[in-house]
Amino acid sequence: MNIAEIKRGLEDRRRGIERRLAAIESDLGKKLDADSADRAIETENDEVLMSMKRSGREELKAILSALGRIESGAYGRCVLCGAEIGEQRLEALPFTPYCVECSRGAA
Repeated sequence: MNIAEIKRGLEDRRRGIERRLAAIESDLGKKLDADSADRAIETENDEVLMSMKRSGREELKAILSALGRIESGAYGRCVLCGAEIGEQRLEALPFTPYCVECSRGAA
């Protein structure tokens, strides 16, 4: 497992999420249309954007946590039981803090 490569990938992903969150904030800050039909559509769009914003913030938090674990040397170990997280799992979810077993229990 190449930690430097994982760290670069996480940092790239972090920057992408931060850009998306900034764009969402910009869109949410726009004034609603005066026309009630357009305003209804814009309100629905804002609800979708808010959901995307929440998801983005959650993923960003998980990525920052994973980067912290890399810095502390704890990356690749389950935060609950201390077991090693499988390489395939980390490739699929590089920011996961849990091994497969603990992930099943946390769900």
